[in-house]
Amino acid sequence: MKKFNLDKLSEECGIFGISNHEDASALVALGLHALQHRGQEGCGIVSFDGINYHSEKRQGLVGDHFTDPETLKKLPGYFALGHNRYSTTGETSLRNIQPFFADLHMGGLSLSHNGNLTNALMLRESLVRDGAIFRTTSDTETIVQLIAKSKRDKFIDKLIEALFQIQGGYSLILMTNKKLVGVRDPFGIRPLVIGKLKKSYILASETCALDIVGADFIREIDNGEIIVIEGDKLSSIKPFAKQKPRPCIFEYIYFARPDSLINGKCAYEYRKNLGVELANETDVKADLVIPVPDSGVPAALGYAEQSNKKFELGLIRNHYVGRTFIEPSQNIRSLGVKLKLSSTKTIVKDKSIILIDDSLVRGTTCLKIIKMLYEAGAREVHVRIACPEIRYPDFYGVDMPTKEELLAHKRDNEEMCNYIKAKSLKFLSLDGLYRALVGEKRNNNYPQFSDHYFTGEYPIKPQDNMKGLKVKQLSLLSGKSNN
Repeated sequence: MKKFNLDKLSEECGIFGISNHEDASALVALGLHALQHRGQEGCGIVSFDGINYHSEKRQGLVGDHFTDPETLKKLPGYFALGHNRYSTTGETSLRNIQPFFADLHMGGLSLSHNGNLTNALMLRESLVRDGAIFRTTSDTETIVQLIAKSKRDKFIDKLIEALFQIQGGYSLILMTNKKLVGVRDPFGIRPLVIGKLKKSYILASETCALDIVGADFIREIDNGEIIVIEGDKLSSIKPFAKQKPRPCIFEYIYFARPDSLINGKCAYEYRKNLGVELANETDVKADLVIPVPDSGVPAALGYAEQSNKKFELGLIRNHYVGRTFIEPSQNIRSLGVKLKLSSTKTIVKDKSIILIDDSLVRGTTCLKIIKMLYEAGAREVHVRIACPEIRYPDFYGVDMPTKEELLAHKRDNEEMCNYIKAKSLKFLSLDGLYRALVGEKRNNNYPQFSDHYFTGEYPIKPQDNMKGLKVKQLSLLSGKSNN
């Protein structure tokens, strides 16, 4: 399958686990369906019936595979763990689809991972030298190997020992024959929440996955926290030195589903606030405010309300194309963005337009959209972006272009504007971004978010890259075993 790169940052994965429920696998399937936006390449569920583990993995979407009752019958048990995959390390193949399962000396272990390890290559090389055999090209298997190698007696001690060796942004859900365990990295870069459905505890990437199964939201897991669920009991362990959280700022801007709660508010509210701040900083005379659907809609609504301008849907998204297209011909691929978007010609004709989007990555899609609007008769197209310029790559689980491919990396505002062929181009300032999200300017001594996309200030140095290795080279480590 060939992906159409729509010039957006792509999230890494969605994870969901439940304990002590007779319909565990069906509820996991529903939770993964709610988290489908976080990964579309593959999905999997592992269940435990008290004696045996059962695993079903598929390439593609949850709804194409796990709505079948016959598939769910293969996943009996009161405990289950699921995963939606968007590959950021390792190639796209069935063997890399999670949850992973391993039969260790202590018993069975299943693991779902959201994020990226920034020292996975170094750890993998060391483990292979010590005799470890890897079956996948995913950095997640490194965690399994570290747990298996530990000489500690108790599982939680083995896990903690492994956690002190890994680095990066990650959320983990692990399932043993007795426990369901959730882990969030020391900076809280990747999200993880706790929910409860009667006597069953749930761990999930976002609260929208709790809503779909009718569970109550309890709280977000703290940065550096381990949550242990055994029976109907929940306990917390915090093995790392205490430090302030640095959640990924793009969870607020784009990744989280608009109805998911983050720090007490729906992601939609934060995004609308971004549009308000954008209007305060960059107002321009125009007839209409138009969003790039669907990601630009909340910010465009906030912008239109704050600037007292008319909001219109000048672009309509085709929701039935999906994110992939099976082996299209070159003629079909050349249609590009028109497979996803079309203009409402009578709305935009002869109008001066403010086009709002949440971010600008490579600029290629924005260029095509502006061309489409001009072809539909728009008089002017002014582009307003509801976040600062993206100048630096991510190493914590976000699939994005290299630094050289980023439009803003070596271009000033005028050069970027000329590239996308807009009448004008403005970005939300970094302080405006922080005002929209937390109500105050950025604390330069200790930023409230992982905002390295804009600043280049990484909370965790990518050790693999410092060795001259790129995280995406992980699939090459398998070398001969890939053939």
